[in-house]
Amino acid sequence: MFYMKVIVRKHERALLFRDGDFVKFLEPGVYRFATVLHKIEVQTFDLSVPIFGHRLQDFLVEQYRDQVERYFDIVETDENEIAIVYHNDCVTLAMAPATRHLFVNGVHRIRVERFNIVDSLDVDERLAKRLLTGDEPMLKSIADKVVYSRIVPEGHVGLLYVDGELTRTLAPGFHAFFAVERVVNVELYDTRVQTLEVSGQQILTKDKVSLRINLAATYQLTDVEKAVREARDPLDHLYKEVQFGLRGAVGTRTLDALLEDKTVIDTSVAEHLKEHFATIGITVKSVGVKDIILPGDMKELLGKVVEAEKVAQANVIRRREETNATRSLLNTAKVMETNAVALRLKELETLEKITDKIGNISVYGGLDSVLNDLVRMKQ
Repeated sequence: MFYMKVIVRKHERALLFRDGDFVKFLEPGVYRFATVLHKIEVQTFDLSVPIFGHRLQDFLVEQYRDQVERYFDIVETDENEIAIVYHNDCVTLAMAPATRHLFVNGVHRIRVERFNIVDSLDVDERLAKRLLTGDEPMLKSIADKVVYSRIVPEGHVGLLYVDGELTRTLAPGFHAFFAVERVVNVELYDTRVQTLEVSGQQILTKDKVSLRINLAATYQLTDVEKAVREARDPLDHLYKEVQFGLRGAVGTRTLDALLEDKTVIDTSVAEHLKEHFATIGITVKSVGVKDIILPGDMKELLGKVVEAEKVAQANVIRRREETNATRSLLNTAKVMETNAVALRLKELETLEKITDKIGNISVYGGLDSVLNDLVRMKQ
């Protein structure tokens, strides 16, 4: 066969190649090409597909721009911009810098929105959500490379870093940024009141007793940007300063002093932290020792000391009570010795106590008979 018949339909256009070289675009119609001397190839493309993708598209634009512009809208971005392409008012494509795409003209309504990524960093929230939640897999895959997004929860702030440099603070909400030819990152920090646990701290007292102390501190980040600029990791910095303050409070006092006033550690550590963090955006609200754990032998020895102290205190109290009782009896005897009425009242009091215990008593001949077998007891 010396001829090749080609039909280009109304919804198509075609590229004609002779011996591998592009010749021209073909309009709809019927074509016959001699194939005796040359190798003919015809590549058709469907006008219903808005984006034209061809391995030679850049070559065609550079060498045959007039022909290309008859059939396509050429959308190009420079090195400092990206473009959002709308097809029939729907986001179709996100173009990275220094890229080119061809869109079939005359059939599709194409609109291009350009953004300078050098002058503008922020992406409109509505546009960002459309890009990142789009139904088109290609659109979403490109948007993931072009847009960086982050949600800052309530009670938090975000710190925006661009190419490793702290740029600004982000309030709670949705944020999106162009991340082309730059590294964008957002770090989240909790600004609510939080608790820092410092546990298992082995510290020597002034008198060389090893204590294991567990401590808790409540704090709040009041100026996150200032705190991060002063200390790259504010929480780690706070943890270490609590350790330093705790060692200073315990290491300069004896065990007896610590046991006598258990709040001295809280006060000392709190003062150390307040002085250190007052100007760097961290407020320490309270400090409290949870546990002071003694070594086993020291605990046993301290128990014996406490037991001995309690026994000594009990002996003192008992002797004091005995002394008071003796003194009271002596005073009573002195009064009765010189006062017959008082003696008689004491006798009656004694009889009352006896009566309470035996129920009934009869007395004959006066009180002296009580002591000389004149008592008849009835139960």
